[in-house]
Amino acid sequence: MKKIGFTTSIPVEIIFAAGMIPVDLNNVFITAESPQRNIENAENAGFPRNTCAWIKGIYSGVVNCEDIDTIIGVVEGDCSNAKALMEVLELKGITAIPFAYPSSDTVEKLGLEIRKLCEYFNVAIDECNKVKDDLDNIRNKLVYLDELTWKHNKATGFENHLWQVSSSDFNGDYKVFSDDITNLINKIEGRRENKNRIRLGYIGVPPIYTDLYDFVEEKDARIVYNEVQRQFTMADSIGIRDLVKTYSNFTYPYSLSGRLNDIKKQIELRSIDAIIHYTQSFCFRGIEDIVIRKELGVPVLTLEGDKPGNIDARTKLRIEAFIEMLK
Repeated sequence: MKKIGFTTSIPVEIIFAAGMIPVDLNNVFITAESPQRNIENAENAGFPRNTCAWIKGIYSGVVNCEDIDTIIGVVEGDCSNAKALMEVLELKGITAIPFAYPSSDTVEKLGLEIRKLCEYFNVAIDECNKVKDDLDNIRNKLVYLDELTWKHNKATGFENHLWQVSSSDFNGDYKVFSDDITNLINKIEGRRENKNRIRLGYIGVPPIYTDLYDFVEEKDARIVYNEVQRQFTMADSIGIRDLVKTYSNFTYPYSLSGRLNDIKKQIELRSIDAIIHYTQSFCFRGIEDIVIRKELGVPVLTLEGDKPGNIDARTKLRIEAFIEMLK
């Protein structure tokens, strides 16, 4: 089965309905044997050092992956460098299909984008809706895993992060994914409740750090909410048999005000004490921190990550001091 890469979450139902395998290129990069080497290879190919590490990692991941010759690049609603990345990959013989989350007239224009993608892959919207029914059954399991994190205090923040972020492509096989998450939930249900005192929310793009969640839990705190990762699960659109409405409810690609409304709701629902706001170096989204700090009404610790790996000593000190302050 042909693999189709993509630069951020897209209507994955279309790829599955076409009988192909969706591949989130961010996951290819961060789970590589040496993500750092991927970044170095991209810089050797000419990418500027002050380009986001995710863009460089995606480039090398695609170039090094012999079985991906087609990608979908999200040119509006995500990274401002995605269009340039597509142009560079086209020089390497990769077919690059643009997809946009429109910033205005959202529903009408998004419908056009989804129809164009369906036409490209020669699938009918009804076929996509049938796939969505199957995926929604799995998304219900992800909602329950989320509840095991914030309501029952049994799943770890990292488990919550990992399985939610993996729902962007369901690891390429949603039937296997469904079985695997069922087995995980069965194990988690048998655990004792975690008694860590401080309840944190994590907002912003998924972290490039590999040990953030473990370090937080070592300091008597827990991350009980992952904003963007939860959005990947389309939790708020389960049961809606309409791709356009589903992906217009997806807050990440649209306005910051929509994201803030969702975050505030989750802060109250989950009794969150404070927020960690993660930004990626050289990303335009870092500017949003100005608004986030003013609007959320709870303490906010802003972390900026650059390259993959463990948290650096300075960031560890900042996290530790933040948690001690909250105590």
